[in-house]
Amino acid sequence: MENLQMNPPPLIFDFGGVLVDWNPRHLYRKLFDGDTAAMEQFLAEVHFTEWNIAQDRGRNFAEGVEALCAQFPQHASLIRAYDERWEESIPGPLQPTIDLLQPLRQKGCPLYGLTNSSAEKFAIARKKYPFLGWFDYIMVSGEVKIVKPDPRIYLALLEKIGRPPAECVFIDDSTVNTLAASQLGFQTIHFQSPAQLKAELIRLEIL
Repeated sequence: MENLQMNPPPLIFDFGGVLVDWNPRHLYRKLFDGDTAAMEQFLAEVHFTEWNIAQDRGRNFAEGVEALCAQFPQHASLIRAYDERWEESIPGPLQPTIDLLQPLRQKGCPLYGLTNSSAEKFAIARKKYPFLGWFDYIMVSGEVKIVKPDPRIYLALLEKIGRPPAECVFIDDSTVNTLAASQLGFQTIHFQSPAQLKAELIRLEIL
């Protein structure tokens, strides 16, 4: 990547795993009283990841819950709990990452978000986390009904912000998502920790 000091690039952040510590296991560990094996068996049995992605693609949460409860009635209470207690899947922000946002803004970097999330649940996050208001724009998969790593969502964001991919730095904790962005011409940072992200931004002379 070239030196970007003179012309601060648009930075595009993923949400879960980069800005906040989202993981459904934060909630389900409580519901399973810390029995990790039983929790993992449940998540695998109901195909939780695939089910959740359907909401990220725009399916109404209530519809998704009812469909999964009908398929696994023995787990109905656990399935409904994720809808009713979704906020407990995020114990809080990754504060060291959040602490990087203000200096980036002061340096003139436009801040954008690109997240796979239910539109309904992200609306809750917007109200709960004031730092989301620092972003110029956040594209939510549930609103556009396309999820990463589908190239169409990256292209939709570029069209929205009016910038070519080569000018943008895309930051995500998923290697699949960063690879898809790279193949479209984005500069990318595979997020592993706030300290590693800070080091990368300093190396690029963005910070």
